[in-house]
Amino acid sequence: MERPTNDLLIYKNILLGGAPEKTMFLNIDFVDLHSKNVCLKNTKELVSFWKSVKKELDLRVSHFESVKKTASDEEIFAELVFCIFTPQSKALSCWQAVKTLDQKNLLLKAGALKLAKNITGVRFHNNKAKYLVEARNFFTKKGKIKIKDKILSFENDFELRKWLVANIKGFGYKEAGHFLRNIGMGQNLAILDRHILKNLCLFKAIDEIPEMLTVNKYLEIEKKMNGFCKKVKIPMPHMDLLLWCMQTGGIFK
Repeated sequence: MERPTNDLLIYKNILLGGAPEKTMFLNIDFVDLHSKNVCLKNTKELVSFWKSVKKELDLRVSHFESVKKTASDEEIFAELVFCIFTPQSKALSCWQAVKTLDQKNLLLKAGALKLAKNITGVRFHNNKAKYLVEARNFFTKKGKIKIKDKILSFENDFELRKWLVANIKGFGYKEAGHFLRNIGMGQNLAILDRHILKNLCLFKAIDEIPEMLTVNKYLEIEKKMNGFCKKVKIPMPHMDLLLWCMQTGGIFK
């Protein structure tokens, strides 16, 4: 698979939700770093591994930052849908499901039943189709998706995450943080999935993987993760992608 170039945003004629021609369409690929199940024994090896893939991580973080600056409301909404789909499902399958809904002109128009019939590779697709419709209705003003201005109106990413969790069904702290990271926000927010928790425990950033990840426990681990990043001098946005690629073998989102 080709590695991404600096031109991470391309123009296409097939557009989100049938938007006008020349609207920007986000293009992103899985970058295979051949690092699946890489065995790192200590923080020294972690830092060395980070330095070996830093260029690829920088490119991916730059892509996320470009989304915030240049993406349309429809594209921001597509990222939100992707994060609604991801719980207990594979990220690549979820993004493909979003793209398929767009290509069939269903993402911004179809009802829950029709959406569910066209969502593949996503667990609990019936419920997630309903969450998609509820989120779409929530952000629709005068027949158009209006999400970007609302998101950018928050000055505090922690408060924005809390607001998303309160208003978007299917979002917990992990999903909200994932969404914000993918649109170039929330650089100090953790995305605590099982891969991240496992590796934080491996590198002794946390003592153990919690049986229940309550809000208070999530915030506690997030604080420890930020402290760990400062200690080893790896930026928080890099650390999430770094620990994820140790398990999956590459970088996605």
